Amino acid sequence: MVFQGASALSLDAKGRMAVPARHRDALQALCSGQLTITKHPDGCLMVFPRPAWETFRDKVASLPMSASGWKRVFLGNAMDVEVDSAARVLVSPELRAAAGITKDVMLLGMGSHFELWDAERHAAHEAEVMAQPMPAALQDFTF
Repeated sequence: MVFQGASALSLDAKGRMAVPARHRDALQALCSGQLTITKHPDGCLMVFPRPAWETFRDKVASLPMSASGWKRVFLGNAMDVEVDSAARVLVSPELRAAAGITKDVMLLGMGSHFELWDAERHAAHEAEVMAQPMPAALQDFTF
């Protein structure tokens, strides 16, 4: 199962985000609507279907002690959530604050998981990336 594409969404007053219709059936089939949300080093949040989270969590947990700070970032901030009967997911106040999320967000499909960005922060980050030279890994990539 591969998640892709961008969705412009708004959080409600309680911090809930509607799961885009195009992802609902896949998330239900893949993980019965069980997700895990945690911090991303770029200042957004990662939203994992539970099976993808378990794979990621196991990789992070096996890192050496020299990476204990990153273990805390990823594992210590992880929150298990479920898609409710109205197809919404609650993003905790702690995680919203960490990612600077208030109301308008961008949900990006990143293959096995999603990134959840504050809309303004995402636009600034994308503009910054586009202003940089293309990395060597992409220079010989054909479109």
